[in-house]
Amino acid sequence: MKVVDFLRPELVLSELRATTKSQVLVELSQLLAKHQPGVNPEDLQKVLEERELLASTGIGDGIAIPHGKLDAVGQLLGVLGRSRPGIEFDSIDGKPTHLIFMLVAPASSTGVHLKALARLSRLCREPQLRQRLKDAPDAAAMYRVIADEDARY
Repeated sequence: MKVVDFLRPELVLSELRATTKSQVLVELSQLLAKHQPGVNPEDLQKVLEERELLASTGIGDGIAIPHGKLDAVGQLLGVLGRSRPGIEFDSIDGKPTHLIFMLVAPASSTGVHLKALARLSRLCREPQLRQRLKDAPDAAAMYRVIADEDARY
């Protein structure tokens, strides 16, 4: 599975305005809803916040992968947001989160959702990739970093 299979260029946000975890979930939910007809941003935010109550999706090294399932999406979708100053995301390492990959899958899916989480987790373990995403000048460049990395596999 490749990240570009579920992440589109218009779903990359290079400068998050949010300063809290809850605000990030709102901002990313609104971006997805803007580009995906039928998705209610409030419903999506609620699903993501309920998942965060189980355990934080802040996996450390400046990365978070909030995720959830929603009937309104027909396929796996991803959104990538970047916070240059970093956001407190209750990460396992206690450090600020700079890159947030949000995943939303259809309510009936299981395997695709898990494969995407695994792919993002592997991808984010690469320090050079994380740095290239942090250093990218804009959303288009961030998307190209992901696409270039996908092309290697």
